[in-house]
Order: sequence, then structure tokens, then C-alpha cells
Amino acid sequence: MTTMVRAVRYRDGVPVYRYQTAPQVPPVSVLRFDDGHQPGHGRRHIHEFPVLLYVERARQPVAGDSSESIQDGDAYVVAADEVINPGIVTTIASGRGLFFDPTALGGDIQAPWSSWRAHPLLLPFLHAVPGGLLRLHVPPARRPIWSATIAAIETELSDRDEGYRQAVLAYLTVLLVDVARLATDVVGDLRRSNETLLAEVFDTIEKRFAEPLSPREVAKSVGMTPGHLTTLVRRRTGGTLGDWITERRMAQARRLLTETDLPVNEIARRVGLPDPGYFARVFRRGNGTTPRAWRLNTQAQPPTLRTTRADFVP
Repeated sequence: MTTMVRAVRYRDGVPVYRYQTAPQVPPVSVLRFDDGHQPGHGRRHIHEFPVLLYVERARQPVAGDSSESIQDGDAYVVAADEVINPGIVTTIASGRGLFFDPTALGGDIQAPWSSWRAHPLLLPFLHAVPGGLLRLHVPPARRPIWSATIAAIETELSDRDEGYRQAVLAYLTVLLVDVARLATDVVGDLRRSNETLLAEVFDTIEKRFAEPLSPREVAKSVGMTPGHLTTLVRRRTGGTLGDWITERRMAQARRLLTETDLPVNEIARRVGLPDPGYFARVFRRGNGTTPRAWRLNTQAQPPTLRTTRADFVP
């Protein structure tokens, strides 16, 4: 895997991948698909972040091939938290895959976590289509714009000139507006479903993660029993209430380790885990390294990190 995406856990034997959040990691990555190279390892997997796959040119079907017949201009909205079957990539002759840190769109470094799920442009990525792929079709008149916009993102990521992060997010937003318009029915269904309740849950965690907070207290704040709410949250997001409380704390810990010189003990206290030993164990379990090693690594990283096509997980 790349330094931008890594497996953080397994769910029923399926690896779950996360887009890393760090100053040196670009908020968007683009990978190419073509006849000569189909990136991806072909295994089922789960993303905690959105992925958009655009087909510029579909491969001509082979006689007797029973796979899905994709078309030029197809766009696949790859769902977060759903099990993905990556077989579709083998039918792409030319295309681009965009995967990105969804929290970067919000512009609020205080909440680099699941609050992105309330972003109106990202609702299509919360669909529950079997196989995790929502198929949209970009109108012919819009296809040159999609190709040019993705090419502009690639150029910004390659050149890394001043302001490139803002530029790639602006270009990405153009594509996401189109996706939201093409997926009107899906977005409407989500708005009418339990996303409002989830927003309340995440808001409670956001406001109280720095203090002692249990799943039972979160459930009480939204007027539900802990068992019912835990089941709902797991079904909709793939994680438990405890997972999300911990993730919010670890997101804040990563930010403080990267952007401040606060002692690790003080950071532990500020994220609601005042026992330094317990904080270090939780941090290592979720990030694969100790808090001190994370700090040293982020300070030592070079200013640019490159992604190879072979590393992509569609």
C-alpha cells in the first residue's frame, strides 16, 4: 500500500483501509487505468473514505464475457464502509481513479474524522448498493470537462506548486457537484433516512470526546437505548460507537503530535485518555506506531510523497 492509504483493521476477514491524515500527504490522489496495467490486487476490501472511478474508454467486450458491460463515460461512486468487489477494473481500457481524504473538503482541522458524512457533496458515497459500486453515467457534453479536470488535478499533484492542495480540492469539488446531481435519487433517499440521527451522534462525540465519554452516554444524549444505537451505527458505518469515540480521540492526538510540541502526557489528557500508558496502547493499536514515533516520523518526512499505480485499491 501507499503511505496515503493503509489497512487499519479487518472486518469479518476483509481488510479495512484508511486514507492517512498528515501535513505531508496530499488530500487527493489520482491513479490511471489502461489496457496495459490494471492497478489493484483483486481482493475484496473496505474503504473508510470515498473513491471515485471514471471510465474514459471501456474495453470492448469479449465474446462470451458475462461481466458487467461498462460504457464510455461511466462513473462509479465507490461507497465508504461497504465491501467492494474490484472486478470492474478489468473491463476499463482507459480511466482514472480518485481517492481522497474527505475531511479536507470541510476545511475544519478540528474535526478530521467521521463528520465528513454530513457533507452534502459526499452523501452519494454513503450508498449501500450491493458490491459497493454506484454506477452513474456522465453526459457526453460533460465528459471533456471531467477529463480536463482530472488532468488538472494530476498536474497540480505532480508540480506541487504553492497552493496546490487548495487547487486540487477545488477541482475535485467540480466533479463532486456533478456526482451529486447525477445521483439525485440516492442523495434524496439518504436525506430521508437515519443520517440525521447519525449526525447527532457524531456531534455529541465531537463536543465531548475530550472528557470521559461512553457509548451509553452517547445513546442517552440522542434518546435511544445503547443496544439499539450501537446496532444502527454499526450497520450504517461499519464501526461501533466505541470505535468512533476512539477514532475521534486518535485523530485529535495525531493533529496535536504533528502540529504542536505538547508533551505526550498532556496530549493524552486533552483527548480524554489521561492514563499515558493506556493512551499509548490505544494509539499504537490504531496507528501502528507509538505517539513519539508518529511525531518523529511526521517531522522527518520529505515534502513530497508519490503514489504508484500498482498501489491502488479500487
